[in-house]
Amino acid sequence: MTTVLVTGGAGFIGSNLADRLLAEDHRVVAVDDLSTGRIVFHLAAQAGVRPSLDDPMHDASVNLMGTLNVVECAIKVGARKVIYAASGGTIYGEPRRIPAKETAAQSSHPLSPYGISKKAALDYLGFYQRYRGMDYTACALANVYGPRQDPHGEAGVVSIFASTMLGGGSPSIFGDGNQTRDYVFIDDVVHAFVQAIDRGSGKLVNIGTGLETSVNGLYRLLADIVGFDGEPEHGPLPPGELRRSALDISIASSALAWKPWTHLEDGLAETVAYLKGV
Repeated sequence: MTTVLVTGGAGFIGSNLADRLLAEDHRVVAVDDLSTGRIVFHLAAQAGVRPSLDDPMHDASVNLMGTLNVVECAIKVGARKVIYAASGGTIYGEPRRIPAKETAAQSSHPLSPYGISKKAALDYLGFYQRYRGMDYTACALANVYGPRQDPHGEAGVVSIFASTMLGGGSPSIFGDGNQTRDYVFIDDVVHAFVQAIDRGSGKLVNIGTGLETSVNGLYRLLADIVGFDGEPEHGPLPPGELRRSALDISIASSALAWKPWTHLEDGLAETVAYLKGV
């Protein structure tokens, strides 16, 4: 039995990860003081692009200084590895090639303070591995969706669209709706984190599907599943939003022995069923 610590263990991804680890007979500690643990899953973050634009200092204090605090404490308690939730949707900025490869991070220009802080944390993780002996794997997550994602606040578009449709309202599409994202299901993401316990040393690994889905396309898929026949509302595209995003996942196969298995339609149907309380 391995003792693992999950920061953000009560959140969307963290709680699903904790369930999986418990099911595999790991001892899971979801606390903030890092008083124990041999492996640290660092998922806690200020996770919004728009809040980071409004308050870059707060974003950096949570996502950058918070990460340094986690790693420093992990070293002090003798943890052997930190598995870090990086942001595949922001660290690459507007990628020159789609799907984006991990090597693109070296010369990328994130469009938001959130992306900047998540990218800078990768350099610190490399430093700690080289000079302090703290192993790490950074999982660059695409747009994660699935059961337990909070539809309130700046949550994922899947939970926002689905919950709005189920309530009889019309979701808002910002811009022309042709902007694309790479949507990866929560169970697939959790499996990638578990695989990283003993794999992917010192690597940045994309966790996505490699497929682009437009916001308009996502709207139509969810409307069909929900049985919603209304038209969306429209608004201006917020600053800091990418035009296109999808992740090349070829390295994940060799580094983590991982690949996604959930088709988008199936994952959306499971998410809608959860929101219905089925």
